[in-house]
Amino acid sequence: MDHYIKIAQELSISSKQVNTTVGLLDEGATVPFISRYRKELTGSLDEVQVAAIRDRIQQLRDMDKRREAIIKSLTDLGKLTPELEKQLNEADTMVALEDIYLPYRPKRKTRASAAREKGLQPLADIILAQGKGDPEEEALNFIDAEKGVNNVAEALAGARDIIAETISENADVRATMRELFINKGTIQSRVVSGKEEAGIKYKDYFDWSEPVSTAPSHRVLAMRRGEKEDILWLDIQPEEDDAIALLEKHFITANNPNALQVKLAVGDSYKRLLKPSMETEVRLITKKKADDEAIRVFAENARQLLLAAPLGQKRMIAIDPGFRTGCKVVALNEQGKLLEYTAIFPHSGAGGLAEAEKTLRHLVTKYHTEAIAIGNGTAGRETELFVRNLNLDGVTIVMVNESGASIYSASEAARDEFPDQDVTVRGAVSIGRRLMDPLAELVKIDPKSIGVGQYQHDVDQNKLQTSLDDTVISCVNAVGVELNTASKQILAYVSGLGPQLAQNIVDYRNANGAFVKRDQLKKVARLGDKAFEQAAGFLRIRGAENPLDASAVHPERYALVEQMAKDNGCSVKDLMSDNKLRASIPLKKYITDTVGLPTLNDIMAELAKPGLDPREKFEAFSFTEGVNTMNDLKVGMKLPGIVTNITNFGAFVDIGVHQDGLVHLSQIANRFIKDANEVVKVHQQVMVTVTEVDVNRKRISLSMKNAEPGERTKKQGDTRANIKKEPETDMQSKLAALKNKFK
Repeated sequence: MDHYIKIAQELSISSKQVNTTVGLLDEGATVPFISRYRKELTGSLDEVQVAAIRDRIQQLRDMDKRREAIIKSLTDLGKLTPELEKQLNEADTMVALEDIYLPYRPKRKTRASAAREKGLQPLADIILAQGKGDPEEEALNFIDAEKGVNNVAEALAGARDIIAETISENADVRATMRELFINKGTIQSRVVSGKEEAGIKYKDYFDWSEPVSTAPSHRVLAMRRGEKEDILWLDIQPEEDDAIALLEKHFITANNPNALQVKLAVGDSYKRLLKPSMETEVRLITKKKADDEAIRVFAENARQLLLAAPLGQKRMIAIDPGFRTGCKVVALNEQGKLLEYTAIFPHSGAGGLAEAEKTLRHLVTKYHTEAIAIGNGTAGRETELFVRNLNLDGVTIVMVNESGASIYSASEAARDEFPDQDVTVRGAVSIGRRLMDPLAELVKIDPKSIGVGQYQHDVDQNKLQTSLDDTVISCVNAVGVELNTASKQILAYVSGLGPQLAQNIVDYRNANGAFVKRDQLKKVARLGDKAFEQAAGFLRIRGAENPLDASAVHPERYALVEQMAKDNGCSVKDLMSDNKLRASIPLKKYITDTVGLPTLNDIMAELAKPGLDPREKFEAFSFTEGVNTMNDLKVGMKLPGIVTNITNFGAFVDIGVHQDGLVHLSQIANRFIKDANEVVKVHQQVMVTVTEVDVNRKRISLSMKNAEPGERTKKQGDTRANIKKEPETDMQSKLAALKNKFK
C-alpha cells in the first residue's frame, strides 16, 4: 500500500486508481486494453498514466528485492542492527540503499583496509574525535615493525587513509557531494591533442564547458560519443575548493593538531575517493537523464511516423532507384501483393532512357496504376524527375522515405514472404507498401532502423526497446488491425497476442479461410479466454455478418448494444446508420456496476464511425525541381520539405538533396517555443528558407520564420504532387530584403 500511495502522489492520482491498475496489470491485462476498456475501474487513466504505473511499480518492487538482499547480507555478516534496518527500510531510492550499504559491502583490499590490518583503527578514531592530544605522540603507541608500521609518519598516514575512506563512505556526505556535483558541477570537453582533423564533426566541443544541471541531452550524448571515439576528453566536477569546504564543515570540529590531520584526510578523501566516485555516478545520472530524454523524443518521432497518413489500397508501382545497377521496379495490387518485377536503366544513356520509358508506360497501362512510389535514396531525385517527365495522367507520384527498407529486405520476414526474390525486389515492395500503409509495413522492421532517432546506438538499449515496443503497440491498437489481411508481424503487436499467437492466427486463416466473426478466434490454437479478452476489441473484420465485428466495440459489450437496439425497436445496423436513433438513447439507463458513462460514450462514438482510422488524410508532395544536391543550394532559397526527425534542439527537414537540413528551435516559429512538437511533427510538409550551407561538414541550416500565413505547412487539399516549383535565388532574397529596408 505504501507503494500505491507513493505512485499516486507522484502521478497526482488516487491510490485506488493505482491499486486497481496494478491489479489489472498483475492479472495480465495490457496497457492498451486497460486504458480503452477498463475506464470505470481506473478512473479513465490514459495509456501514458497506465504505463507510468506499470514502470514505477516495477522499479519499487526491484528496490524491495535489493533491500531484502542487503538485509540478508548484513544479517549473515552479523552487522545488522535495529537502527541500520530502520535506515534501510526508510530509504526511498536505490542510490540511498547503496549508500547505506557501502561501508559494509565486501570489497577488494584498500589502503584503509590495509591500515586496519596494521591495527591503526584506534588511532584513526582518536584523531577523528579531534581531542586536545598530540596525534604524533599517540602515533608512537602504534609503531610496530612486524605489522609494517615503522615510524610515526606511517602510522599517521595509515590513520588518515582510514579516515578518508570513512568520509567517502558516509551516506550523508555522499548525498551532499552528489547534490553539489549535479547542481554546481561543470561538464568540460576538450579535444584530444592531434585529433582535431579526425574529429571535425565534434568541433563545437573542442573547448566546451557548461553546467551539469542544464546540459541538454543531445549535447551530453554527443560529448560522450566523442569521448568514446577518443576525440574528446571529458571531466565533470564542481569547484574543488567548494567541495572540500563542504567536507571540512561536516568533519572538522576543532582547531588543533588532530583537526589538521583530519583536514589532510578530507583533502585526500575528496581527490582520491569521492571525486572519482561522484564523477562516475554523475556521469551515470546525466547519461540516464539524457537517455530518457533521447528515448522520449525517439519514441514520439516513431509514433508520428508510424501514424503517418496512408495512401490506402491503390494499384501501385514502386521503384527502388539506382544509377549503375538500375532501378528495381515492382507492380503491386491494392493489397500490396507482388504482381510483376523488372529493372529499368533510365540513367545509363539515351538507349536505357528510352527503354525505361517504354517499360514503365507499359506497366502503368497493364496494371491500371494509380500511384508510383519512389525511394528517396541514391538516384531518387533523378528517378523522380524521369517519372514526372512521363506526364502520366491520373497517377500520383510520391517520394517515400526508404530508411530501413534494406533492413527489411534482408530480414527473416522478407525471406518468408518472398523466398524466391532477391533483396532488391523485396526492398522495392517495401517502399510501395510503405506508401499504402506506413504502419503495417514499418512494424516489420526494428523500430530503431526507421530513421527517426538520434544517438539511438548510444542510449540504454533495453530501455529504448521497451519504449519503442510500447509505442508500436500503442499505434497498432489505436488504429486497429484487419484480422483477415494483417501480417503476423503487425498481429504480434495487438494487445494480448505476441509472435506465437500471431503465427497461429495466420496458420488458422490459411487452413480455414477468412474469419467471418470474432468468436472464431477462440478456435485458434493456444488463444484462450484471456488472450481473446485482451485482443478482440482491437481486431476488425470488414464485411462481417455482425457489424460490431468491424468496430472497436468489445464483444463483452455486444449484448449491451443489442439491448439498446431492442429497446429502440431497431437493429444494431440501424443504430449505426441513424444519428437520430443514437441521439434518442438515454445512456444513464444503461449504467451498471461495471459499465459507466465513459464506456457508454465510447460505444456511441464507435457506433457513429465504426473502425474509424485516426490517421490523417494522405496528401501528395514533391521537392523543388533543379535542387538535387547540396551544391544546388543557395542562401535565401525557399524550398518545400518533409520533417524527418524532431529533437530537443530543432527539427530535421528533407529538402531533396540527400542531406537533411536543421531548423534550429529558434528558427521554427516567429514566437518563442520550448519544444519543436508545438509547431511541427514527423512527416509534416513545411516550407523552409536556406540560411547556411557548409558542404565540407555536410550541414544545412534552415529557417521556418517569417513564412506567410499558410506557407509554413502545406494546405489541406493542395496536392502539390504535380506542381513544378522554381527555387528563389540568393539574389532574389537579397533584393527583397533591401526593398523592405527602405519601406
